[in-house]
Parts: sequence; structure tokens; C-alpha cells
Amino acid sequence: MTASITTLSAQDFAQRCHTEACTVLDVRSGNEYRQQNIPGSLHIPLHDLQKEADRIAQLAPSQTLYLLCQSGARAQAAAEQLSKQCPNPLVIIEGGLNALQQHTAQQQPASGISLERQVRIAAGSLILLGVLLGTAVTPVGYALSAFVGAGLIFAGATNRCALGLLMARMPWNR
Repeated sequence: MTASITTLSAQDFAQRCHTEACTVLDVRSGNEYRQQNIPGSLHIPLHDLQKEADRIAQLAPSQTLYLLCQSGARAQAAAEQLSKQCPNPLVIIEGGLNALQQHTAQQQPASGISLERQVRIAAGSLILLGVLLGTAVTPVGYALSAFVGAGLIFAGATNRCALGLLMARMPWNR
């Protein structure tokens, strides 16, 4: 059972949803989803896809699933994961919600801090803490800054952020 994976521009998606019913699977964190979402979308965070497979299995096998995240990276990861376990055609919305916002007039007011901003705040805080510890306490403190910096490089190179996945599991993001 291998599903087909295609991509669709945010503009084309917005036009398609005006003419037909679209089943949107939003794979962002709970906090991101609460801040802004497409009404009627199915919300299953990327890290919960395995646990929530039965919810996806309830859809008709011919029903196209439009995968949405903030910028498109998590939707791509979800498509790769889902293609192995569900027969539904999978369509990644290119550019995610960021691109969709540029093409849609309906926007809900944001509340809370986005996952992306939470990761930047946490990474910056850990780097600063490492520098302060390295300067004031022990040079070993610099290792924390180096570790976080290496993690940021890895996240940028692979488009997979371990700190983002960890932050998404925090209670305030559920």
C-alpha cells in the first residue's frame, strides 16, 4: 500500500477548496493549530501520526488528503510517513500556511507564541547560558553553546529540528 504524493501551490489549493470539499490534515503543533487553522481541518501533529493512524484509516481510500504545516517541511515528512500506511492520495500544500496566508483573506487572530519562535527563544537562551557558564564558571559551559549550535546547523541542513519536535510535545503546545 503506497500512496501517491504530489504537491500543489497554496494559490491552487485555495482555488480548489472554493470549488470542492478538501480534506486537510494539519500536522502542526497544538499551539500553532490553536493560533490559526483552516476550519474543519483534521489536526494530528506530526509526532502523533503513528498513534492516530486509526483516525486517518476512517477516511475513504480514494479521498485526497491535503497536508498542511507552517512552511511545508513537516507536511513533506508526514507525506513520507503516511505514504507507507494509507492508500489515500497525498497532496502537500507548498509553502504551508505561510504561503496560504498570502493567498487567502480569512485570517484568525494569533494568540500565544508560534513553535518556530519558541525554538528560536530556547536555542538562543541555551547558547547564552552556555557562554555565561563558560565565562563565569567553567570552560565546559561552552560545550552547551557548541552543542546547540551544531543542532541548529543540523536542523538547517536536514530540515528536521529535534528541539522543535521536543517543544511541540510540551503541554502548552498541545
